Amino acid sequence: MADSFSIENEMNGRRRFLVAATTVAGGIAGAAVATPFLLSMMPSERAKAAGAPVEVDIEKLEPGMLLTVEWRGRVVWILNRTPEMLATLEKLEGQLADPNSEKDQQPDYAQNRTRSIKPEILVAVGLCTHLGCSPILRKDIAPEDLGPDWLGGFFCPCHGSKFDLAGRVYSNLPAPTNMVVPPHTYLTDTRLLVGAESKESA
Repeated sequence: MADSFSIENEMNGRRRFLVAATTVAGGIAGAAVATPFLLSMMPSERAKAAGAPVEVDIEKLEPGMLLTVEWRGRVVWILNRTPEMLATLEKLEGQLADPNSEKDQQPDYAQNRTRSIKPEILVAVGLCTHLGCSPILRKDIAPEDLGPDWLGGFFCPCHGSKFDLAGRVYSNLPAPTNMVVPPHTYLTDTRLLVGAESKESA
């Protein structure tokens, strides 16, 4: 009787072990099947590197303020220019290498004096076009280190290149071209999409 009871206990133990092992194996197999499916729904590293568009809320971007975001691993500046800042753009054109943005550094819809869709909002890649240093926004007027003709803009401390408040490069300096204006569009008055264009602007 005792032997029969112990045999039955041993058999029940084996059954429980087999059920547990089968459940674990089934779970692993299910996860193996589900993982590629779930991963297919997430952006791949290649897609991330290609640079998915970045949506930016600019509602709180006050006049004169600079907002920094990242797109394709690069810094992108969004500058809300004041009327006084915009007024400097025409005054500087005689000092610029490419005042009319004739070189292909911006989408067609940004090939204007402000290099933007909305005059007050500049969207530009925050890199000097010489060797890729990051310029500094200098809003001060005619500082000693930049000269009496300086009306505000971007100064690259690496090799001295200067850009106006539209990202246009000054003449006879190391940077060969204007700053890059990336593709962008407005989803609403206060929502900006960097890295994509609307059908109307494309």
